[in-house]
Amino acid sequence: MNDLLAFALQAHGGLERWNRYNKLSAEVSIGGAIWHLKQQAGMLTDKVIEIDTHHERVSITPFGAPQQRSVFVPGRLTRESLDGNVLDARDEPAGAFAGQTLETPWDAFHVAYFASEALWTYLTSPFLYAAPGFACEEIAPWQENGETWRRLQVSFPPHIASHTRTQVTHFGPDGLMRRHDYTVDILGGAPGANYVSDYRDVQGIMMPTRRRIYAYDGAGHKVPQPLLVSLDFGAITLS
Repeated sequence: MNDLLAFALQAHGGLERWNRYNKLSAEVSIGGAIWHLKQQAGMLTDKVIEIDTHHERVSITPFGAPQQRSVFVPGRLTRESLDGNVLDARDEPAGAFAGQTLETPWDAFHVAYFASEALWTYLTSPFLYAAPGFACEEIAPWQENGETWRRLQVSFPPHIASHTRTQVTHFGPDGLMRRHDYTVDILGGAPGANYVSDYRDVQGIMMPTRRRIYAYDGAGHKVPQPLLVSLDFGAITLS
């Protein structure tokens, strides 16, 4: 295993402990400029996210109506009643973004897909990087906020739906994530610098409870305005 990844996994609670859990549930409110741009402001306020930790499955509750949820797995997105009755579905949901511009409004399924593929990566990192099919390489360090951050470049396997195939996570001297960089394929390669903070010990796993996402420029520096996406987590449980 890559030395930096091994260091980061231990700092976050250890891969052995993470592998004891199969599900994660989190209260979250998601805001930011992108939802206004896509005419979906407030759509992801006060939600409960449930994921499988070792297989890519994400549900968002409530979604569309108080007694409904969205359920995402790679290649399919459904809107269901809480007892599992499928009300609507979109196969190959990533394809629904083809031909869009930055100003193209989104529908509810666009929102659910974008949020789900992002959240599964966010909530399983950095443990995800140790899964079969991932390739990791430490690259040059980065200076920010008075610290030196070690950087791990991660190549994602094709079967994982995420923002893009190659992403970079920055780790502080304590081994915890500080920043996660990527481009977003469904947004035409728009860059995102995802700043991670406010860690909480959740059943022995260190979980960040605050994320702030900005664009970054050609030199990799944060563009401070606008705040593209904000994520604030409440209760988190593992089982």
